[in-house]
Amino acid sequence: MPHAAAASLLPTVRTIAHEAGQVILRFYNDGIDVATKLDGSPVTQADHAAEAVIVPALNHLLPGIPVVAEEATAAGHRPDISGGRFWLVDPLDGTKEFISRNGEFTVNIALVEDGRPVLGVVYAPATGDLYAGAGPGTAVHWVEGRHDYPIHVRPRPAEGLTVVASRSHGSGPALETFLAGYPVKERITCGSSLKFCALACGKADLYPRFGPTSEWDTAAGHAVLIAAGGRVEQPDGSPLVYGKADVLNPDFVAYGW
Repeated sequence: MPHAAAASLLPTVRTIAHEAGQVILRFYNDGIDVATKLDGSPVTQADHAAEAVIVPALNHLLPGIPVVAEEATAAGHRPDISGGRFWLVDPLDGTKEFISRNGEFTVNIALVEDGRPVLGVVYAPATGDLYAGAGPGTAVHWVEGRHDYPIHVRPRPAEGLTVVASRSHGSGPALETFLAGYPVKERITCGSSLKFCALACGKADLYPRFGPTSEWDTAAGHAVLIAAGGRVEQPDGSPLVYGKADVLNPDFVAYGW
């Protein structure tokens, strides 16, 4: 799909993400019913309610394009993605952030083609921030009630890098070894896919992730970062690609340059 065609889908996908976010907020504001998935991670009714908004809407937008969504996958439903074009959806990324009520949870929707994320929307309903992009030069940050602001990565700061890390997952020796090769000025933490967005809007420079993530955790933020001029690679420099059988990502590093 050409960038222009992917970009033409963005307004609708943004609306879908926003509607799902409003559903999540109702749960967030009314109290949280926490259950546990088979892998032991917390899940709420909000995850399922948001997914129930997103999946039918994407099926309507692009009929016949499979949707790989977290909760459906957890329940054993995995569509055939051998055609190379599919949606990746995390209806509520950052469930731990949701439960701890710090606001740093997101709705993630991405369109993948031939292993690459070509469109992404990341919406944080508690703060009203939405990030979107579909190809280089198309990244925007929208704040509830305001207009779109174009965003882009910043040049590498001469005084040292700002590194963004996960709030819920520890650093570990692999991260420290990797960062030893860079001039690090400061570290900041944030939840969910907002780490990619921090790079995309020039607030941070580097996001290394050594530890497990799933494809739906990263694809939308990855697309936004590409649209803002950044990149995401495995530590050996090979690209981070999507459509793997087990939906698990290898270690990766997101760069704001």
